[in-house]
Amino acid sequence: MTLMNKMLIVCGIITADILKIDNLWQFKTLTKLQLDNNVIEKIEGLNTLANLVWLDLSFNNIEMIEGLDELIKLEDLSLYSNRISNFENMDSLVNLQIFSIGKNHINNLESIIYLRRFKKLRTLNLAGNPICEDERYSMYIPAYLPNLMYLDFILIDQTTKEMALEMHQHDVANLVHHETSAFRKLEKIRLEEEELVLHKDACVEYLNGPGLFNSMFTEDPEAPKLLLLPGVTEFLETYKIGFIDVCQKLFEYGLKGFDIRKKEVEHFLECLREANEDNQNRGIKIIKEFEDKNKENFNKMQHITESKILELKVSAFRTEIDLLWSNLMNLEMQLVDQLEETTRDFERNISEMASTYIENIQALTAQCRDMENRYNENMLEIAVSSYEKMGKNEEEEMPDELRALFVDKDTVINTVNASHDLHLLKIDNQEDKMVTRANSWVTEMIEKLHVDEISRNRKRVLEIYIYVTHWRDELDYLEVQDSP
Repeated sequence: MTLMNKMLIVCGIITADILKIDNLWQFKTLTKLQLDNNVIEKIEGLNTLANLVWLDLSFNNIEMIEGLDELIKLEDLSLYSNRISNFENMDSLVNLQIFSIGKNHINNLESIIYLRRFKKLRTLNLAGNPICEDERYSMYIPAYLPNLMYLDFILIDQTTKEMALEMHQHDVANLVHHETSAFRKLEKIRLEEEELVLHKDACVEYLNGPGLFNSMFTEDPEAPKLLLLPGVTEFLETYKIGFIDVCQKLFEYGLKGFDIRKKEVEHFLECLREANEDNQNRGIKIIKEFEDKNKENFNKMQHITESKILELKVSAFRTEIDLLWSNLMNLEMQLVDQLEETTRDFERNISEMASTYIENIQALTAQCRDMENRYNENMLEIAVSSYEKMGKNEEEEMPDELRALFVDKDTVINTVNASHDLHLLKIDNQEDKMVTRANSWVTEMIEKLHVDEISRNRKRVLEIYIYVTHWRDELDYLEVQDSP
């Protein structure tokens, strides 16, 4: 039977002959889940329980650790008395402190090295597993898991830890060395990935080096042949140095521009937050003044038995409610006007920043095009000269792949121009990407601001409406109660 077909839930305790974990998506705030003493065969259906801190799946038929990827808050996990033979698929449990996996089928003592990744693990129960029969067990675990405080419900004293570490000192030292090296490699990759994300956000990825220049030639099918022309390598190196220098300027300017725009956005959002907070505080003050003034009167009105007196009181109270509505709505309209003006200034500033950024990007990429044009002129001059020399039998020995170009002069010129066109296309694409992203960023930012403001305004008006309607309903109820 499934979890929802037969179960009793009391503070996360589920009891039944449950075979399958499912339909828990509605318990997203659950922090404790007890599913012990069932017939569960597979860990599944827990991906929505991101707030779980304590999970008990002991005394089931589970054969594999899995399905825990989303439980990053989990601190206490019990898989006692199952059919598990390996530690696996637990990497996301970074907060794990207590792990009970006794009475399973774990038979490889070295496999506990997997648990070293859980830096907060303090209590581990392995009792009842085949590895406990290994004569190395009592010293191996404390040596390789030095942060453990309790093993199989017994405190690991300092003397035992020291003896264990001394016994396995060499092997543990080697393991730590390899772990440190692996960590540094992973950290380097992580930092590079973070840096690439930043560069992509700033539209300058791969510009801080020869990336763009190299791509122009590696993706150019004619380049390998044309680079064999005599004298090309000399001015190619000059071209490369100049081109990469401009790309570096593009990169630095792009990062700087992104940082400036980001700070402008942060400043603007902080202004919005302060304006909203101030407005909310003023609204709270208005409501408090209303309640201080009228709550006691309302309580007294509930005990008035004279219809005419009650009618006058209710009428006066309705006037107070109308005034409250008017004051709160006026306050909201003031905020709308204030935010509209602030947003208009921000839009103007950010649009000017983007325009200046785009102009400078276009100026720098124009420099790249100029260098490519000069390179092409030199290349064309050398190619035509080589063709003419070959026609006069003045050209020295040349490779066959290069000689194949010199069928006629038009073929030579077309080949050089085709290479040039591809290089220009790469430069144009880079410029278009940076310009398009900058424009899109501004457009999307402004659109999001307007959508967010409409949503905020509607939410606030609804809050005011609900609050005021509550008081009007209370008065309506009083009048109904008073009517004969």
